[in-house]
Amino acid sequence: MSKNQGLRKAIKAAGSAANLARKLRIERAAVAQWQKVPLGRVVAVERITGVPRHILRPDVHLPPAEAAE
Repeated sequence: MSKNQGLRKAIKAAGSAANLARKLRIERAAVAQWQKVPLGRVVAVERITGVPRHILRPDVHLPPAEAAE
């Protein structure tokens, strides 16, 4: 299973998986094991990277326009 698009975008926005891990104050190995951003980390990853939660976890979070309906 490959990393999903939202996680790839977050890693790119952070500069690397190691940078993302450092900003989250977790081990780089933890981020390396992710296939998608864990639900408990979505808000922090969004804040750190600027990648919206509906991109990070489209399976859980709707885009803003759809959420308002």
